[in-house]
Amino acid sequence: MLFSRTRPLSVVRIVQTQVIQRSFWGWLNAVFNKVDHDRIKTVGPDRAASEWLLRCGASVRYKGFDKWQKDYNHLPTGPLEKFKIEAIDATESCIMFNGFDYLDHLEHVEEIKFERCIYIQDECLERLCRIENLQKSLQCLKIISCGNVTDRGIISLYHLKNLSSLFLSDLPGIEEKEQTLQVLQKALPACEVQADLQ
Repeated sequence: MLFSRTRPLSVVRIVQTQVIQRSFWGWLNAVFNKVDHDRIKTVGPDRAASEWLLRCGASVRYKGFDKWQKDYNHLPTGPLEKFKIEAIDATESCIMFNGFDYLDHLEHVEEIKFERCIYIQDECLERLCRIENLQKSLQCLKIISCGNVTDRGIISLYHLKNLSSLFLSDLPGIEEKEQTLQVLQKALPACEVQADLQ
C-alpha cells in the first residue's frame, strides 16, 4: 500500500487560510499603530495616545478618575486638557514599536502594564526607557507573559530611575534570570522588584 507524502488538499487550504488571516491581522495591527503626527498636534498628546491605545485594544485611566476607559467610541468629550493619561493597561493589546511615538509627550503616566502583548519586544522597552517624560513620571511597571522580551529589554529598564515597583512574570525569553535581576536591583535600589520567572 502506498502512502502519499503530500498533505491532503483540505489541510493545505486550512494552512493557507491561516497564513492569510495572520497576514491580514498583522497588516491591520500595523495600520492601527501608524503614528498620526498631525492628530497629535490637533488634539494634544493625551487624546491622540488614548485613541491609539484604545484602537489597539488597551485601556487608559485618566488623572483624577477611578474608571478605566476601554471603549474607543466613548472617549470623553470636553476640554482636552482635563484628561491626562495616568495609567495604561495594554493587556492582550496589539500595540507595537511603531506606535510608541504616541508616548513621547505624555507627562503624567505613573503605571503601565504589558500582559500577553505579542508585539512587545526588547526594542519596545528600550524605546520606552528613552522617553524623558516617562523616565520622570513612571512609577509602576508590570511585564507579564510577553514572550518576545529577553534579558536585553529587561536590563534597559534601569533608565527608569523613578520606578518604585517592577513586576516581572512568565517571560521565557529571559535566560540569565539571576544576573539580570541583580543588574536591575543594583541600578534601581529604591525600586521593589518582584519576579516570577521560573
